[in-house]
Amino acid sequence: MIRLTYRIETPGSVEAMAVKIASDQSTGTFVALPGETEELKARVAARVAAIRPLPPTDHASFPDEAGGATIFNRADVDIDFPMDAVGTDLSALMTIAIGGVFSIKGMTGIRIVGMQLPQDFALAHPGPQFGVAGSFALTGVKDRPIIGTIVKPALGLRPHETAEMVGELIAAGVDFIKDDEKLMSPAYSPLKDRVAAIMPKILDHEQKTGKKVMYAFGISHADPDEMMRNHDLVLAAGGNCAVVNINSIGFGGMSFLRKRSGLVLHAHRNGWDIFTRHAGLGFEFSVWQQFWRLLGVDQFQINGIRVKYWEPDESFVRSYKAVTTPLFFEGDVALPVIGSGQWGGQAPDTIAATGGSTDLLYLCGGGIVSHPGGPGAGVKAVRQAWEAAVAGVPLETYAKDHPELAQSIAKFADGKAA
Repeated sequence: MIRLTYRIETPGSVEAMAVKIASDQSTGTFVALPGETEELKARVAARVAAIRPLPPTDHASFPDEAGGATIFNRADVDIDFPMDAVGTDLSALMTIAIGGVFSIKGMTGIRIVGMQLPQDFALAHPGPQFGVAGSFALTGVKDRPIIGTIVKPALGLRPHETAEMVGELIAAGVDFIKDDEKLMSPAYSPLKDRVAAIMPKILDHEQKTGKKVMYAFGISHADPDEMMRNHDLVLAAGGNCAVVNINSIGFGGMSFLRKRSGLVLHAHRNGWDIFTRHAGLGFEFSVWQQFWRLLGVDQFQINGIRVKYWEPDESFVRSYKAVTTPLFFEGDVALPVIGSGQWGGQAPDTIAATGGSTDLLYLCGGGIVSHPGGPGAGVKAVRQAWEAAVAGVPLETYAKDHPELAQSIAKFADGKAA
């Protein structure tokens, strides 16, 4: 069985709505059909497995569906779908168990808060190719987070200018650099020219030091063939990572890419907020991320502590637990990528929130490139912050002997500049 957990909100009976969902999303029809036997229903019908009542609310998530009601009943409902009815195709799973639910009348709110898949899905989908272990092996990082930064398209940097910044970041000891998700192949910085300008610096540094900085180039494209040409361009130049805008390329694009990929696939989740920002509607990240991990992302962006956007810290913690919890075995875990307004100041709270783990990629944009001492000093400041956090030393104490961290605290501590 495939188990989906729905958080139902309705002015009527939650129990009746649960039965309706199970029926409508499997064997149910508006009128009886020839051949619709009880035996058929028993084989492929979804079933309500459990109902756990929640406190009612006086606010409808879909206000237009409220009618004159002022109290809305809520419950978490487990519904089991037989494998015979769904199979292991992820598009079928999304369509049958999730897609149609939001069309059903009588609900003022519906949110998918849980999904448990049988082992069949592990056998049907590739999962991560590199994941956590591969990301750390390729960057040569041990016993601390991978420290990364972002080349922002708003800067309008041309390829040779981007390469100059990359050279400074590499010299400062950065482990990972990525194109911003909006930087794919604009006229001012075509991907082929960016690859040609950046990769020689990375390879030269590797030749001299033995350390290969991981650079994630933006290869996303709506045409899977064009995306694969972008992938091949990066791979042929000696690159080892790519940024993929997963919502934009879809399940099919991701599947097509993963089956042919030789790069670490760094998933950017832009557009995710459309599905989750309203607490009574959409998805929990713990559900949605399972699709992409099965399809094969290696690294997954999940925001962080005190982000510059809407997501609260407790949502980040849930996302971190989701991507670091095996679906079926340890190798299907994705590397959590912590970003959005990050600088070294969040390191102590991050390590506390993650249970002391440093198996993560800590991604800073302005927190590195806007450092008063320049991007190179920004890298040093973030590494110093994590050294202090791992050792349990307050940042202000550590900063007394580490000027880059002291400068970073002076600029970013108010939470406005990073």
